[in-house]
Amino acid sequence: MSDREEYGLLNPEEGEGEDFGDEWEEIDVSDTEADRIARKRDREFAEFRKRLKDADQFKVEQSVFDDATFAAIYKLVQDGHIEAFGGPISTGKEANVYEALGEAGDVAVKIYRINASNFQQMREYLEGDPRFEGIGSDKKKVVLAWTKKEFANLRRARSAGVRVPRPIAVERNVLVMELVGLVEERARRLAEVNVENPETAFEVVREYMRRLYRAGLVHGDLSEYNLIIHDGELVVIDLGQAATVHHPNADDFLDRDCRNVAAFFSRQGIDVDPADLRAFVTEPADD
Repeated sequence: MSDREEYGLLNPEEGEGEDFGDEWEEIDVSDTEADRIARKRDREFAEFRKRLKDADQFKVEQSVFDDATFAAIYKLVQDGHIEAFGGPISTGKEANVYEALGEAGDVAVKIYRINASNFQQMREYLEGDPRFEGIGSDKKKVVLAWTKKEFANLRRARSAGVRVPRPIAVERNVLVMELVGLVEERARRLAEVNVENPETAFEVVREYMRRLYRAGLVHGDLSEYNLIIHDGELVVIDLGQAATVHHPNADDFLDRDCRNVAAFFSRQGIDVDPADLRAFVTEPADD
């Protein structure tokens, strides 16, 4: 862990982070330009698809990525968000994350699997979210909604002053975001490090939880495994499942987050009560 003892808080962006959460942007899961490119199958896309499928880092994915996924990557390359791919950062049943080169340097590219094994779990988080009413049980639409939901959640959290990976672009089931730490200098999860100043770390975590809540979001899976440390900063990751405070299970999600955070910092020697943490997180903002 860094020798720095302080975990600096971000400042909310001016005019953001307060008094929102009741109004939500419409998230469209209809066909995108990537779907149209995949159907058209022009020569340039066909050549790009072949190069990508032949690349070492993608060979294992040939049975997983459909044509529209390759087309989504193709569209992001055309738009300048991706210039070259590096190796995989992580692989999982839900998504793979790759290092890539973007316009301004290294980025992370998260590619969700259309045939995700946790499809039903995704539906549980989406159902009740006002942004996804009527999405039904179409597997493709659920995964596309999940990807756009993570992009929207990252943008909303960042505006509220929560340190999260900066969202850059989204196309279909592909999300481009800030790469926090290079692959060879991987940012460490809070569970993996010796927390030298747990009191300060806890203050930052609970403040970020409160900022999320005031921005209308509950993380829903917050623990020492979804908090990383990089260059002396605490970064909140994996916001795909984050739900609005209007979600019918939002209270249960928040209670679970509070229990997880309290349990971790209690093991670090801090007296943390989940009920007190919840009261802090949900305390109304001063007028």
